[in-house]
Amino acid sequence: MTIAPADWYETIPMPFGVTLIHEPWIEPFYRCNMWHVQGRERALLVDSGLGAVSLRDHVPLVGRDREVLLVSTHTHFDHIGSAHEFPERLVHPAEAPIQADPRPDWTLADRYATDAMYIAPPACWDSAAYRVRPAPATGSLREADRLDLGGRILVVLEVPGHCPGQIALWEEATGMLIAADAVYDGPLVDDCWHSDVAAYCETLRRLRALPVRIVHGGHFPSFGGVRFRQLIDAYLAGKGVTSRGGRRSP
Repeated sequence: MTIAPADWYETIPMPFGVTLIHEPWIEPFYRCNMWHVQGRERALLVDSGLGAVSLRDHVPLVGRDREVLLVSTHTHFDHIGSAHEFPERLVHPAEAPIQADPRPDWTLADRYATDAMYIAPPACWDSAAYRVRPAPATGSLREADRLDLGGRILVVLEVPGHCPGQIALWEEATGMLIAADAVYDGPLVDDCWHSDVAAYCETLRRLRALPVRIVHGGHFPSFGGVRFRQLIDAYLAGKGVTSRGGRRSP
């Protein structure tokens, strides 16, 4: 069975003017969550999925007749596949070279972009031919940068560990954290070619202090503040580290 382009994406409204866009025919571990955040003056899209099926042609919320600012949280293939479809593209400087030259080994496509990631593939899928298209950044994002959408402001957090230039977005007014692949309710990946476990631990200790109400991760369903702290504590404990930064006693 293959899936027609018109049936490839699904949109799900969430609290606080946020919409989840995802590709439900991809297995959850590989399925990127894309987050559309609506402000009074402009809309933001966080990440752009696999790119095997045109996002802008098949999701009216981010269609080509709409002005949408794209933020790539990092440059693994499942998060930047449709970045080339958006004229305004922001990414951390450490990730910008990969988005401009998305080689399969740099984006992890050589490791994960296989037939095995699908529940059912799109009709156009060819694993041997799949490539992320270059999408050079039109601007950059660093720690404490503010994205003003009109009536709401999201602040950029640098959250390295999974990869060097990963970012998250924090909205203090709602307690919303768009956490990308720093924290989600599934197995956290810290063994990529450019991962740094020590940096990951420091990132999670820092994030844990936020007064989070809802977390939208890069994969799997969203969750609340208690689960957020549980996930962080479990990861740190697995590395023999406490949430305050010390080593656990044997």
